[in-house]
Amino acid sequence: MLTVVRGTPTPDELAALVVVLASRPPARLRADLGPPRSLWSSPGRALRAPLFPGPGAWRASALPG
Repeated sequence: MLTVVRGTPTPDELAALVVVLASRPPARLRADLGPPRSLWSSPGRALRAPLFPGPGAWRASALPG
């Protein structure tokens, strides 16, 4: 299944690679999720970060969170 094209990985490095690849969901399951949601439509954009008093707080209050 795997072929080393360059370098000489140690058995530990190959084992780590196999674990990472085996933990991924199958491609057909990833395709069922659909395209990623745009951050523009994220409900979290409506939430505002808390404001803290202090030097420069007035400037930070106008910046997007």
